[in-house]
Amino acid sequence: MPTMTGAIAPRATPAAGVGAAVALVKPTRTTQVLNFVVFQAAWFAGVLGAAHQSPLWGTAAIAAAIAWHLAVSARPGEEAKLAGIACLIGFVVESGNAMLGHVAYPSGQPDPQFAPYWMVALWGLLAIALNVTMRWMKGRYVLAAVLGAIAGPASFVSGVKLGGAQFIDMPAALATMACSWAVLMPALVWLSMRFDGVAVPEVAHV
Repeated sequence: MPTMTGAIAPRATPAAGVGAAVALVKPTRTTQVLNFVVFQAAWFAGVLGAAHQSPLWGTAAIAAAIAWHLAVSARPGEEAKLAGIACLIGFVVESGNAMLGHVAYPSGQPDPQFAPYWMVALWGLLAIALNVTMRWMKGRYVLAAVLGAIAGPASFVSGVKLGGAQFIDMPAALATMACSWAVLMPALVWLSMRFDGVAVPEVAHV
């Protein structure tokens, strides 16, 4: 149940024949704070919506958060691709957990063999933080793996406590999630570097 949420600006070599050095400008502190607040608000809306049998409202809140992020991004197309890929990954992973019989959901799951749609949306929500508040993890794959193994299951536990899901086999579920997130978090970090629509190239003449 994604809820994990600053940056190192990589510098390129001077452009040939132009006499300019290119750097990627990281998100401002204000942008990071807004991203964090919007992310957290949408996460709670999604989980609580499912817990109170209103998954559509929660999903709408998540969609609004993603739309806001795209609207304020320098290259929304790249961020949209990242969110879409994250949703596909989330659908596969969360459906696997459901098929294994590790977890169950109170709503938003037309077929019990597949992940609920609001849960898939949460993966898209996670994507809007990858290039902003979680930008500091870029290139730090070992750290990302450790964080994923800890924060991934912890996030799901938080969702369970709020009533958005329930464990059927808690030890097996947490073990599976820890192993999955140890691989998925570095992969998501890599994808965020491939589809970075937040950083703005800055040209400084030398």
